[in-house]
Amino acid sequence: MDLTESAQLLGNFGEFPSAIDKSPRNRGAVPMTLIRLMMVCAAFAVVGCSQEKPASQAEPLDAIFEKWDTDNSPGCSVAAMRDGEIVHKGSYGMANLDHGIEIENATVFHVASVSKQFTAAAIVLLAQEGKLSLDDEVRDHVMELPDFGHKITIRHLIHHTSGLRDQWGLLSMTGWRYSEDLITNEDVLAVISRQRNLNFEPGSEYLYSNTGYTLLAEIVERVSGKSLREFTTEHIFHRLDMNHTFFRDDFREIVHGQAYGYVADGKNGAFRLSVTNFDTVGATSLLTTATDLMKWQNNFDSSNVGGEGFTEQMLVRGKLNNDEDIDYAFGLVHGRYRGQEVISHAGGDAGYRSFLTRFPGLGFSVAVLCNTSIDTGAMAFQITDLLIPDELNPEPAESSSEETAVTLSVEDLETKTGRFWNAKSVSAIAFVVEDAKLNVRFGGTLYELTPLSATHFRLSFGAEIEFAPDATSVVTFVGAPNETTFVRVEVFDPDGAALQKYVGTYQSDELEVLYRIGLNDDGLLTVDWLKQYGAVLQPHMRDVFTGDRGTILFQRHTDTGDVVGFEISNGRIRSLTFRKM
Repeated sequence: MDLTESAQLLGNFGEFPSAIDKSPRNRGAVPMTLIRLMMVCAAFAVVGCSQEKPASQAEPLDAIFEKWDTDNSPGCSVAAMRDGEIVHKGSYGMANLDHGIEIENATVFHVASVSKQFTAAAIVLLAQEGKLSLDDEVRDHVMELPDFGHKITIRHLIHHTSGLRDQWGLLSMTGWRYSEDLITNEDVLAVISRQRNLNFEPGSEYLYSNTGYTLLAEIVERVSGKSLREFTTEHIFHRLDMNHTFFRDDFREIVHGQAYGYVADGKNGAFRLSVTNFDTVGATSLLTTATDLMKWQNNFDSSNVGGEGFTEQMLVRGKLNNDEDIDYAFGLVHGRYRGQEVISHAGGDAGYRSFLTRFPGLGFSVAVLCNTSIDTGAMAFQITDLLIPDELNPEPAESSSEETAVTLSVEDLETKTGRFWNAKSVSAIAFVVEDAKLNVRFGGTLYELTPLSATHFRLSFGAEIEFAPDATSVVTFVGAPNETTFVRVEVFDPDGAALQKYVGTYQSDELEVLYRIGLNDDGLLTVDWLKQYGAVLQPHMRDVFTGDRGTILFQRHTDTGDVVGFEISNGRIRSLTFRKM
């Protein structure tokens, strides 16, 4: 699992649009075995000679991608820039396994959420022209958006503080199969237009929402009279000679030199195709190359597009209603790495992974684009460590998880087991001991915990968990910005008669879909809906069940106690209501 995926897993607990670990404990903890193989010169005084890497530098850089640099594996395209000059380019693995086509420097990749900064840039350019204001109410431009009783502004959409439920979760709950069924902007608008509630009051919280960026794309089109593809091509990509970059708004379009996405199928190291099936743009769907992205990064210094005011606006952080600043700016995320400021964003759709980062104080940028599930953020920082080691703070003393871990007895671990609940985010987690190790269950998946003390544990993807001394509650640390407390709840293990009370057909007016809850042959509660069958629901606490698709909280009649409906929550969606028919 890469850090982008782990962020999606954690959902309510916090979003990592960049793959930077901001905790002091882990800052700079990217594996550095390659540095021990060879010292790398960091001097770039003669940048004009940097197109061809000396063998002493190219070899450890290439070694990062050695695992994927074969003729039977997908891989990556990489570019790094220093002071406006490309200092490294690399291509590894295959763009098309069916036809044996290798990845090249000019190979075009779908970069998923790295797209968002370009959608935000289009909005900034229109604001500069006086055609809109960042504080405009969204409904002034997109009337299909319901009136939720709170003003949602363009600025809210940009910074993920709108409270709008996320489009991918809504579509999945409706029956769309992500990356398999065609999804258009019209589909997204249709499901958004039926929503009656928000996750939270606009501006009160930060919660990553792709919906906001699809709406921004609609605003660009309605204000400019041009599609997002047309507008960004004319005003950004052509001006920066990004000749391999555009928003793909027709999935049937032939794209010369594109990489196809793949996922491992778990059988003998083979891969299967995993591509996007989108005609939706704004939140995603940018096609580009690693070297084209360096031209965009250079614009933050040259200001060829938009001028200095444009580049400054792109870096403005969001602000919550309580005046708290957040790290998310205009499709860009502020962070730090080994003592240096970094501006980054990650992307992940289907079999594609991407990461784009810039060190503004060093004039250094890296893009890593891959067509399979790879931790592109970690790779970008490994490249950084190799190319500019003298510009970074020293790494913390090297230590393995075994060296930092403490040993706890099974009896000690058993005191941590149980089920826990957070009412605000409608989130359920459980702790179990398996093979003498403590694990935490998010949804239907277990993740091993490494004990750092009697009460402090770390997950493999960086999140940390602190138990209260009496183990009555647990605090999950997921980096910035949120800290979420879960309270232990009483175990609920209903028998068949109790489960039968939940069986029935439920309808959601917000999704216009029916959910059928029943019992399978193993006596487990299951839920079926359009194109989705047999999803098992595990009891968590009274009237609360969890599964791969989210947490279901059943509702009862205040007088009779009969089950009359439920609310389902799924990371970026909170309390979507179904009523029992």
